Amino acid sequence: MESIVIQGGVPLQGSVESSGAKNAALPLLAAAILADGPVTFHRIPHLNDISTMTNLLAWQGADVIYDDKDCLTIDTREANKPEAPYEMVKTMRASSLVLGPLLVRFGEARVSLPGGCAIGARPIDLHLKALEVMGAEISVEHGDVIAKAPNGLHGGRIFFDQVTVTGTENILMAAVLAKGETVLENAAREPEVVNLADSLRALGAKIEGDGTDTIRIQGVERISGGDIFTIADRIETATYLAAGLITGGDVTVTKTDPKLLDAFLARVKEAGATVEVGDDFIRCAAPERLQAVNIHTMPHPGFPTDLQAQFMAMMCVAEGTSLVSETIFENRFMHVQELVRMGADIQLDGHTAVIKGVKKLSAAPVMATDLRASASLVLAGVAAEGETVVSRVYHIDRGYERIEEKMRSLGANIERHYI
Repeated sequence: MESIVIQGGVPLQGSVESSGAKNAALPLLAAAILADGPVTFHRIPHLNDISTMTNLLAWQGADVIYDDKDCLTIDTREANKPEAPYEMVKTMRASSLVLGPLLVRFGEARVSLPGGCAIGARPIDLHLKALEVMGAEISVEHGDVIAKAPNGLHGGRIFFDQVTVTGTENILMAAVLAKGETVLENAAREPEVVNLADSLRALGAKIEGDGTDTIRIQGVERISGGDIFTIADRIETATYLAAGLITGGDVTVTKTDPKLLDAFLARVKEAGATVEVGDDFIRCAAPERLQAVNIHTMPHPGFPTDLQAQFMAMMCVAEGTSLVSETIFENRFMHVQELVRMGADIQLDGHTAVIKGVKKLSAAPVMATDLRASASLVLAGVAAEGETVVSRVYHIDRGYERIEEKMRSLGANIERHYI
């Protein structure tokens, strides 16, 4: 078992580089299934979820070649297994992303229902209803989605009952090779969706409207191979900026995109931070003490649910009372009890957390429950006085590349222990 051990209480200072975005890279890798030629991916982070996806593609028969530290080439022309079995995808929520590409390419697919973080329902039924509109026959047997399209997929008008990022990405990919026009309404507007659409266009797809709530796709007969570039990880970027702020420090993240974090930066300015941005960097310097700020998670361009836990950790040491409302996932407050163990004053009222800021957190042994919760506990640990031990850190390895190394570069006393 692995744990992260932190000696906290030191303001973090300095500069750190952003990695490529996991949430962008996973659908991009799935899109390789559609390409009639090798696709070279640039700025791919080394993460457990990425390894799961590339291992799955290799098992399906694709050639997967790592060219250097953050670049890989995938050629799926010899792939012949339109499946994603449970044993290969049980730790990854993004397994559903291969359903649409496999179905439109092979006319059939068998994909295990996804695993990953236990933060609440992420209903795959939105994906399945959309594929049925496009001509798929779908059943669920023994935990697997079995989809068939004996006559191929065709376009259609699809309205998502709720905004779904993976659903938008999945159906977007299926529509690229479907016959006719597909219109996605109430589509997700996240930057990762735009990155996917940009990349597919570069390979020959016909897509319009990404970044808005209506996306139109004209099906094409084939898309070619080519080069694809992953956007900066906006969640990782904000996490390191939050690490500086919670410790009273001054942190700059480079090789990132400030435009991806408008909602987060607006809130930290409101909390009293000094914010400086350039074309590819963000600097946040902490005030003498952070001020309490309310947040309400929303689909993009609102405040990201993936930053709720990290922002809550900051508010634990802010002056005043803040409200954090979670509207995306019903179980995304599991980090609250662990923050309370470290001296935070938090009360839950349904989907809202009421946080009364304390001057200091105290170190304690804590347990990560999901990916972003684990990041919030690391933030609390670097701010707290004494030794904090964060267990079940396999969660954090799903979404943060070399987190101990990057935190140490900012002055944190942090190590990974193996038991």
